[in-house]
Amino acid sequence: MNKEVLIKEIMKTKPVTVQPFTTVLEAAKIMRQNKIGNVIVSEVNHPIGILTESDIIKKVVCEGKHAQDITVEEVMSSPLIIAEPYISLEEALKMMGKCNIRRLPIVENNELVGIITQRDIARLSPALTEISHEWSSIDVKDEEYLQSQTFSGKCEDCEILSTSLKNVDGRLLCEECIDGLKYE
Repeated sequence: MNKEVLIKEIMKTKPVTVQPFTTVLEAAKIMRQNKIGNVIVSEVNHPIGILTESDIIKKVVCEGKHAQDITVEEVMSSPLIIAEPYISLEEALKMMGKCNIRRLPIVENNELVGIITQRDIARLSPALTEISHEWSSIDVKDEEYLQSQTFSGKCEDCEILSTSLKNVDGRLLCEECIDGLKYE
């Protein structure tokens, strides 16, 4: 059983996007309205950049510019660091750490399909820990269950057909071959 949590399983779908010609003021209002700290700058659902609260503070407010006079394209962070939805959460976290980013847009077939943020991951962390414990206990139970089952087929040692094969170390063996193992 694969115990890795994939980004696709936890990403937020339908991230909020704006066009490159949107003003910073309009983008900031959209961010406030949606209670988010960023918008993806997109052309025909193809992400080209990201505008964050930090971009607005550093590149507009601190420079004394007027948000209604600046387009997001002028101050967005670009090029955009992206990931595919089928990478593991661990890979995504490593990528975010190495690139020093807190938001990771998810792209599949050149189209924006989601976003994952450090805040989302922090919120999910207790749930992910609980899920990983459940997965590990399922593995143990499955192994015990498998050991107790009887199968029909060909013994993997003597190749005789049997209706009472047992799983021994991942191999299906008949009772005679299992008995033979006990005396080796």
